[in-house]
Amino acid sequence: MPVPIPRQRAIPAAEGGQADALPTPMPEPVPPTEPTNSTNSTNGTSLSLLVIEDEAGSLSVPAMLDSAGKPIRIRTARNLTEAERLLTDDVHCILLDLALAGPSGSGGSGGSEEDEDELTALKHVLRLAPRHAVLALTANGDAERGAEAVRVGAQDYLFRDELDERLLSRAIRYAVERKRADAAQRQLTESRLRAQENARLERGLLPTPLLDGSPLRFAARYRPGRSRALLGGDFYDTVRTPDGSVHVMIGDVCGHGPDEAALGVELRIAWRTLTFAGLCGDELLSTLQKVLEHERADEEIFATLCTVDIAPDGRRAGLCLAGHPSPLIARDGRLAELLPYESSGPALGLLPNARWPRRQVELGGKWSLMLYTDGLIEGRIGQGNQRLGQEGMVEMVRRQIAAGLRGDELLEAAVNEVRELNGGDLTDDVAVLLLDRDR
Repeated sequence: MPVPIPRQRAIPAAEGGQADALPTPMPEPVPPTEPTNSTNSTNGTSLSLLVIEDEAGSLSVPAMLDSAGKPIRIRTARNLTEAERLLTDDVHCILLDLALAGPSGSGGSGGSEEDEDELTALKHVLRLAPRHAVLALTANGDAERGAEAVRVGAQDYLFRDELDERLLSRAIRYAVERKRADAAQRQLTESRLRAQENARLERGLLPTPLLDGSPLRFAARYRPGRSRALLGGDFYDTVRTPDGSVHVMIGDVCGHGPDEAALGVELRIAWRTLTFAGLCGDELLSTLQKVLEHERADEEIFATLCTVDIAPDGRRAGLCLAGHPSPLIARDGRLAELLPYESSGPALGLLPNARWPRRQVELGGKWSLMLYTDGLIEGRIGQGNQRLGQEGMVEMVRRQIAAGLRGDELLEAAVNEVRELNGGDLTDDVAVLLLDRDR
C-alpha cells in the first residue's frame, strides 16, 4: 500500500473553498434508502476506491482509514477498459484522473481537443458506473475544470498534486453518502410522479353518472381497500337510455389489487356500452361473462354483479343478481328492507353457460334504493369475529333514516359507522350508491 505523503494543505473541494474544509454538504431531502453506516452499506465492510489514472503507479494515493478505523481498499486501473473489468459491485467510489484519454481519443497538451478528451473520459465513466460516486482529479489550481466535472455529474473534484490522507478519506465518504442521498431523492421524485400519474389515471376511470333528464337523484361513496389508492376491485355506474329508463349497476371483482381494479373498469365500460346498445338482464350478463373470461389474468378470478333497470315512470324495476348482495330499498312510510334475492344467479366467471333471471319488482312512488358491495357488510363488530352482515346493515340504515339522514349524508354516515364498528379502516373495497325518487 502506498506510503502517505505529507499534507501540504487542504483539498480545495470547490472553487474558492476554505482550507481544511470540505464542501458544505447538501441537506438530505429524504432518509437514505440504504444504511448510513460510514463504512458503507455492505454489511459493515470497509469502503473500496477504484483509481483510474493515465499511468498506473504514477499517482501517490495515501493509505486511508474510514471512520470505523478500517483501511479503505484501493484498486488501480490504467485505462477505461481495465477500469470496466475492475468495477465490481464492491467498489463504492471512483477517483478519475481527468488527464486520462477518452475511449476513442488521446489526451493532448492543451487546447480544446484535450478538454473534450478529459470530459469524454468522465462521461464514459459516469455511463459505465451510474450508481457509483465519482471524484474527479484535475491539475493543481485548475478549479474551472473541476467545477465543470461536477456540473457533468461528478460528486466533487480534487487537485492532483495535493492529495491528503485525512481529507481525501473524508471526500470519499462524503461522495458516497451524497450519491446515496441523490439516488434516494431521485427515487422519491420518481415515486411521487408515478403516484400522481396513477391518481390522475384512476380519477379519469371513475364513472360520471349519465342521468340528464331524469328526476332521480344520485349519490355514491367509494373507499378502496388498497392504501393510498383511488380505485379498487369494486365498480359501479348509472346511465339513462333514450327511452327514459335508468340503469344502475354495482359489482365486485374478487381481490382488491391494481389488476382487479383494471378488470373492474373494463367490466364497467363494457356494461355501459352494452346498456346503450339495448341489452339488459340475462343477455347483458352473459356477454359480460365473456368479457371477464377473456380479460381476466387467472381462471379463478370472478366478479359479482347487481343490475337494476328502472322504468321511465320510476315505479317499477328489473333486478338481476350475479352472486351479489341484494339492494336495500326504503319506501315512503315503510321500513327499509332488502329487495327479493331468491332467484339470483352465480357470480360471473364461475359457471359456463350460466343464466341470470331478471326479476320484476315494484318500487312505488317515493323511494330510496341503495346498492353496495360486500365490503360494507363484512366488517367486524367489536373485537370478536362477528360480522355486520346484511341484517345489521338494514338495522343501521333504518336508524339513520329515522334520524333524518338522506342522500350523501346517509351514505357518509353508513360508511363511517361501518368503519367505527370494525375498529378502524376496512380491508376490503367499499362501494355504495343511492338513487332517490321523491315524487
